[in-house]
Amino acid sequence: MSVVTPFPQGRGGGQVGWERLEFLTIIDLYGRMVAAGHWRDYAIRMDKDVAVFAAFRRAAERPEIRIEKRPALRQRQGVYALFGEQGQVLKRGQELKNVLAPIERRLMRLVRD
Repeated sequence: MSVVTPFPQGRGGGQVGWERLEFLTIIDLYGRMVAAGHWRDYAIRMDKDVAVFAAFRRAAERPEIRIEKRPALRQRQGVYALFGEQGQVLKRGQELKNVLAPIERRLMRLVRD
């Protein structure tokens, strides 16, 4: 009567996700861009090999920026990558704050104007 059926385990491990400090850094930047009136929506995707945060000016458009975390690239190009609206790589690196620096500079220009 009380038979416990184990949940099937998929092969290949879990999924890549954002750690708390990484996510707080990204959400802090997102909040400041929303306050500046530049971004209005975001999306998060977590797969087996990549975690993605995308920020949109409007919900119906392509994302203005896309931040990807790919741990498999740790020894090569860096874990984090920043992509522009057309899919071009804007910055890669091991440190999230350094990868987000181009957006921080853009935010400073938005606030100043």
